[in-house]
Amino acid sequence: MRRWVAASLVAGGAMAAQAAPDDSLRPAQRPEAASQGQKYDNYQLASAATDLRPAARPAVLKQSEPQPAAAELNFQGWIQGFRDRALAQGISAPVLDSAFAGVSYDPEVIRRDRNQSEFTKTIWEYLDSAASELRVKNGKAAVRENQARLDQIEAKYGVEKEIVVAVWGLESSYGTFRGKMDVIRSLATLAFDGRRGAFFEGQLVAALKILQAGDVAARKMTGSWAGAMGHTQFIPTSYLDYAVDFTGDGKRDIWSDNPADALASTAAYLKQFGWVKGQPWGVEVALPKGFDYTLADRDIEKMPSEWAALGIKGLDGRAVTDHGKASILLPAGSAGAAFMIFQNFAVLERYNTADAYVIGVGHLADRIRGGATVQGSWPRSDRALTRAEREELQQRLTSAGFDTEGVDGRIGPKTIGAVRAYQAANGLTPDGYASPRLLQRLR
Repeated sequence: MRRWVAASLVAGGAMAAQAAPDDSLRPAQRPEAASQGQKYDNYQLASAATDLRPAARPAVLKQSEPQPAAAELNFQGWIQGFRDRALAQGISAPVLDSAFAGVSYDPEVIRRDRNQSEFTKTIWEYLDSAASELRVKNGKAAVRENQARLDQIEAKYGVEKEIVVAVWGLESSYGTFRGKMDVIRSLATLAFDGRRGAFFEGQLVAALKILQAGDVAARKMTGSWAGAMGHTQFIPTSYLDYAVDFTGDGKRDIWSDNPADALASTAAYLKQFGWVKGQPWGVEVALPKGFDYTLADRDIEKMPSEWAALGIKGLDGRAVTDHGKASILLPAGSAGAAFMIFQNFAVLERYNTADAYVIGVGHLADRIRGGATVQGSWPRSDRALTRAEREELQQRLTSAGFDTEGVDGRIGPKTIGAVRAYQAANGLTPDGYASPRLLQRLR
C-alpha cells in the first residue's frame, strides 16, 4: 500500500525561520488512489493559503455539514458501536478507555474535509515554493545539524541523506509543522462522518494498535486534521508497516523533537519500495529540434545512451550516465523543462503519487546537495486549470471523439493520452499538456 504522508522540521540552531503550510508541502494523495495504486500525473495543483499540496480532491467537495450538537450526540453513539468492532480486532478495553477519554466530535475536521480549496498552482509555482532559497538554506542546515544520524541512516538503508531531508522539508518544513490535532479525535470524526468511513475507521484501528504497542500516549498522538503524524507524516497503517525504532529506546517515536526515528522510517520506507542508491530521481535534459513528443511517455523506457542517440542529452551537452532505464517527462509540455526520470522517481511516487511532489522532493534534494535550479523555461503566462475546467476539458475531449474514460477533474495518463491524440489530429505539438489554450480551442 502506498504511504500517505506529511512531515515537519524541528527549527533550531542556524536554521532560518520558514513560512510553511498548516500541514505540509506534500501534495495529498487521496486514500482511494492509494488503495488502487493509481497514478495521477496531475500538474494542476490544488492549494490553499495554508496548504501547498497538489491534490486530486474528492469527487464530492461541498456537502451540508452536520450540526455540531446533533452530530455530537450521534458521534458518542457511534463510538459505542465502534468499540465493539475494535474489541473484535484485538484492541483492549483499557486502550479504548484511554484513547476515547474526553474525545468529542470535531466539526473543524469535517469543515476542512468538505471544503478543501479549489485554488490551483502550476508546476512551476509549486516548485518555486518547494525549492525556495529559504527552504534550500534550511535543508542544508538540517543536514549539518543532523549529519551523524543522517550518515548512519544512509549507511543502513542506502537512501541518500539529501532525499530523506527533502522529504522532511516538504512534509513539515523540517519538523516545524508536525500537526497539533488529536489523531484519535480526527480519525474518529472522519470515520463517523462516513464519506470515506471505511478508510478512516481502518486508520483509527491502526492508531489504536499503535497506542496498544506503547509507542506513544493517546493525547500525545498528534498530527494533521486527516491523521498524518510526525516529522514525515505517516498515516497509522503506514506507521505500523514501515516505522522503525532507530534510536533503540523501544519506541518508534516520530512525534518528539528528536527526528531520528521519523527520518529512519522514511528511509526504510523508500528502501522497501526499491530505492537504488546512486541513481538519480531524474535529470534535467535538453531535447533536440524536431523531437518526437509522442516519445515523452512514462511507458516508453530507454537507457540514457539510447536517448542520447536520439539527441536527448544532459544540459552539459553530454549523454546522461546509464543509471538504468529512463523515461522522458514534460510536466509543462513542450514549452517547459524536460526531465529524464529513473526508477527512483517511481519509488518516490510510492510516497506520494503527484508528479509535482516527486519533482519537488528530487529537486530540493539536488539543491541541498549544491545543484542548480531548473534551467529550462516554464510557460509562466499560463495559469492552472480549475477543477471545473479540468472536468470540462475531459467532457469536451470525449465529445470530440478522444475518450478520457471518465470525468473526474484529474489530468492523469488517460486524459494525457486523449490530449495527445487530439493534438496530433489537429496539427498541434502532441505533448499531452492540458493548458488553458487547449481548453479554449475545444470550446
